[in-house]
Amino acid sequence: MRLSVNGLDYAILGVYFVVVLGIGFMARRSVRTSLDFFLSGRSLPAWVTGLAFVAANLGATEILGMAANGAQYGAYGFHWYWIGAVPAMVFLGLVMMPFYYTSRVGSVPEFLLRRFSPSSHILSSVLFAVASVLIAGVNLYALAIVMQALLGWSLWVSVIVAGAIVLAYITVGGLSSAIYNEVLQFFVILAALIPLTVVGLKRVGGWDGLSDTLKSQHGSDFMTAWGGTGIGHQNPLGANWLTIVLGLGFVLSFGYWTTNFTEIQRTLSSKNLSAAKRAPLIAAFPKILIPAVVVVPGLIAAALQPKLADGPNGYNDAIPMLMGDLLPNGVLGIAVTGLIAAFMAGMAANVSSLNTVFTTDLWRPYVVKDREDAYYVKVGRIVTVIGVFASMGTAFLASSFSNIMAYLQTLFSFFNVPMFVVFIIGLFWKRMTGHAAFWGLLAGTVSAMINYFVLYKQDIISIPSDQGANFVSAMVGFGVGGLVSVAVSLVTKPKPIEELQGLVYGTTAPDAEDDSEPGDDAWYRKPALLGWGAIILAVVCYIPFTI
Repeated sequence: MRLSVNGLDYAILGVYFVVVLGIGFMARRSVRTSLDFFLSGRSLPAWVTGLAFVAANLGATEILGMAANGAQYGAYGFHWYWIGAVPAMVFLGLVMMPFYYTSRVGSVPEFLLRRFSPSSHILSSVLFAVASVLIAGVNLYALAIVMQALLGWSLWVSVIVAGAIVLAYITVGGLSSAIYNEVLQFFVILAALIPLTVVGLKRVGGWDGLSDTLKSQHGSDFMTAWGGTGIGHQNPLGANWLTIVLGLGFVLSFGYWTTNFTEIQRTLSSKNLSAAKRAPLIAAFPKILIPAVVVVPGLIAAALQPKLADGPNGYNDAIPMLMGDLLPNGVLGIAVTGLIAAFMAGMAANVSSLNTVFTTDLWRPYVVKDREDAYYVKVGRIVTVIGVFASMGTAFLASSFSNIMAYLQTLFSFFNVPMFVVFIIGLFWKRMTGHAAFWGLLAGTVSAMINYFVLYKQDIISIPSDQGANFVSAMVGFGVGGLVSVAVSLVTKPKPIEELQGLVYGTTAPDAEDDSEPGDDAWYRKPALLGWGAIILAVVCYIPFTI
């Protein structure tokens, strides 16, 4: 798959690196306090945080991983967007953002501290820090796959060069640098993927030619989203409609989108509550359309290379194979730049959230208290450096998975799902206690790991695929975490109701006020209309794939 890359391609890549670093140094001028460094001073408009919200998720892991899903599972890959993202993003904007934003927390674990106790705060912070390093490592591995396959760069050269760029602009400019670069990267990524998809569809004879080829290779269910998902039926995904709806559509999806600080950090940097509520809703609209340039290339790769799974990196080679086969010089430079932009977006999102959680949730409250603000900014920059190097060490854990999206979903089932069940019960039940949050979070995490590593990997229970096992692990983690949370709550003492104002549904924060600006009442600024519009559009997109 080695490409013939010329000076024009390298020039495009070089210009992009210069622009990214320039944005980082420009953002440095706005960093005066720790709030500026970790949350951009809560000053950004909704369209900026909305695009950053979707770009932070549109990393190299999603592009390579979702294309791998398309190549391996066919039209089932659309579920990760239209049922596995959009409803949860709408729920975050309409229901959860008012609690996050009006409580003025700096992170998701800090919300657990205020709602529950220091023990749940420390545990959630540690789990999130570990997850951030592991997920950032997946981004590094994804980039290494692309650079090795397309440019011939060695693994460590790819990792060090890209990691150094991310390290430079986050360390210098903080979250503002990351967010503004993510907005740029969003458009660079689309500029890379749209030509790849158009040329690929032309090569396979359009959508009809693609559909006919894949149906002849894999059967008719391969090109339908719900075909063969009846309970007891066999399908490429290895999951039935119940595990798709509950495991992916509810537990994994809501667990990721409503509690993952990597995403929520972008919304918390919004200038007011109205903008914070709209950010994930604005992001939902491009999220609905992204499968056209991510999952569809995976389908094209499966049609052009039926034995893709037998390659050195399995289904992860779908995008690199298409780039090597379809794109000329110049366009190739844009495509390579787009993939590097995707890597840097995902890597930056995880590292910027890691430095925030470590500094504000672990170091400042429990290790070194009451120091001057500049000290904590310095700690955040040091943690950024450590986080990047730690991610380099975890990059190779992803190499044992032929589909890196399966690895990511495994991590989400371990770390995000248990936190979600603790959040959702605590948000709607005043009786839930701090002890319950700690033990529910711990029990949910451990039970999900046991299901995956013991029951599934040791063949004690039979699940057809890694993704199917992830759905089941998520359901187990959610169920066990919920049962333990309820049981412990019934035998321990809850917080007084006056301490829960603004932290539980049905209560109001003491200092909550309408901070919207003039003009925020326009119809296109109303969160409810944006949310319902996103849901309706997602349903409409499903219709052609249900036949």
